[in-house]
Amino acid sequence: MTESQRILIADDHPLFRLALSEAVRAAAPGCDILQASTLDEAVAIIESRGGVELVLLDLLMPGANGFSGLIYLRVQRPETPVAIVSGVDEPRVVRKALAFGASGYIPKSLAPARISEAIAAILAGACWAPDNAGAEGGEESSETDFGRRLAGLSAQQFNVLRLIAEGKLNKEIAHELNLSISTVKAHTTALLKKLGLQRRTQILAAMQTLDLAEHRRGDGF
Repeated sequence: MTESQRILIADDHPLFRLALSEAVRAAAPGCDILQASTLDEAVAIIESRGGVELVLLDLLMPGANGFSGLIYLRVQRPETPVAIVSGVDEPRVVRKALAFGASGYIPKSLAPARISEAIAAILAGACWAPDNAGAEGGEESSETDFGRRLAGLSAQQFNVLRLIAEGKLNKEIAHELNLSISTVKAHTTALLKKLGLQRRTQILAAMQTLDLAEHRRGDGF
């Protein structure tokens, strides 16, 4: 018997998860729909299930600080397609998400039937985005370049980076990740080189380019 497709909806709005579940069922009848309200829950579900066929990820939810959630999943589970489903539909945001490795970008404002079509296309291997996404502008090149560099980090390097951005000291990072301090320092040196940064203090400013703080109160769903 063929195992059903596993599709994970990661969104902190229960009503939207319910609505999106219906769109998923229309796109992939018989699929196994999983739900998470935080990024940590999503990661735990993926790990416990040994992977999923698709993650439908909101950009603005607990643990997903703008594009950081997308990049985290792409680094930790590069074999898992991640499509963004968001109330933020600005073309520049869509382009950045695709540049950071999203398999598609579905605005929440679309009609349910259109959302189902987009999900079906992504499951079939297409990279789906709204028609108004357009071509990438030159003003975004430095940010998208940083995102691509982030995607080139190893999973452990990204974990160290995330904790540095939270203001953790090497001793604290070593304890949290169960590493030696010398290993943390080695990861820090390597990730700075990969990101094209000179100093540890530059990390926070660089990570802020992934944030979508201006949309946090206007996201609706």
